[in-house]
Amino acid sequence: MTESPEVVAVPLLAPAAGTPEVIASERAFKAALTELAKGDGPFAVDAERASGYKYSARAYLIQIKRNGGGLHLIDPIPFGPGHQLFLELNELLNSDEVILHASTQDLPCLREIGINPKLLFDTELGGRIAGLPRVGLGPLLEAHLGVLLAKEHSAVDWSVRPLPPEWLIYAALDVELLIELRDIIAQILLATKKLPWAEAEFAAILAAPPAAPRVDPWRRTSGMHKIRKRSQLAIIRSLWNARDEIAATLDISPGKLLSDNAIVELAMNPPTNKREFDKVLRPIGLRASWKENLELWLSAIASAVALPENEYPEMRAAGDSMPPTKIWKERFPEKYAPFTHARAAVEARAAELNIPVENLIAPEIVRKLVWKLSDDVRKDALEFGARPWQVAEIAELVAAALLEREPLVVSEPQAEIE
Repeated sequence: MTESPEVVAVPLLAPAAGTPEVIASERAFKAALTELAKGDGPFAVDAERASGYKYSARAYLIQIKRNGGGLHLIDPIPFGPGHQLFLELNELLNSDEVILHASTQDLPCLREIGINPKLLFDTELGGRIAGLPRVGLGPLLEAHLGVLLAKEHSAVDWSVRPLPPEWLIYAALDVELLIELRDIIAQILLATKKLPWAEAEFAAILAAPPAAPRVDPWRRTSGMHKIRKRSQLAIIRSLWNARDEIAATLDISPGKLLSDNAIVELAMNPPTNKREFDKVLRPIGLRASWKENLELWLSAIASAVALPENEYPEMRAAGDSMPPTKIWKERFPEKYAPFTHARAAVEARAAELNIPVENLIAPEIVRKLVWKLSDDVRKDALEFGARPWQVAEIAELVAAALLEREPLVVSEPQAEIE
């Protein structure tokens, strides 16, 4: 069972009880807490950020709905992180389950203000584990509840005030039917005997520590594949760091100050003055906003160009991580052979279970097991972060693959996670 019977979907234009006023005062917040406490069952929760507009990933709107407890839109900005009312809201939310869609996107900004769920149901991840073909909120609601959810405001700047009425309707609809969707997905998981798997994944999300700061985050600049010289890397690093400092200070998306594409072009053809700067960037569509910090960009480029060669970054980041699998065939054939068998076996098992392979087991864990040529796949997989249910499904397959000495003839994946 993967899909509900086909239904004719109709547009969902507004919440059944209307769009509530935005909560921006302590009095209104306390009233919402009282109403929510009168309800029963889980809480549907969502958050809106200003990704692409702001440097921070803070929440600019919180949506909450509970059966019998109403639908509420909370503006977190007037209250700030750690406000007593958010602590009270957190205590209330932890009296039952919190439903989020794609929870890893919203949990950081929710935790920042003091909301830290203890029991989670993620409808997006639940849909993946259930084997549903499309797991976006809109497609799920269309397929299983027969409604069409407009998404035209998904990428707007939620930091603006006041928020337009049509944006608030969009935000409210994100939680309007989330409880009903949760129940449908839970039933599918139960029917396919995958509910314990999903619950284990939800618990793992909540238990995961905050992500460690990236080493050399500037290396993730889009377009780095064009770079061939260490001197160019030095310019990218210098420009990226200068841009990041300004963006953090102004709380503005770095790309609005200077795009990654512009940084790469400037690194490949370093200008020394405004005329050369304009000439380099004009072919990619020179933006007026890029010139606002022109002297800073030119200074960052000049400082990188002036570095001695021994201070240039290395072409590859330092570290003890294993090399990308695309070079295993030539350089590490003793690992490449079992890797091809392990990858094929895991993919076949994922197909049998009707679950995306990355949800059955993280590809990085398979690579680590093969690179180590593990003597105890079960133990090592757990240490690498696999959940017990995942280990139960793949341990014997990977252990058998590690004994293989001749590679399978397979097409290489288009991209590998390094």
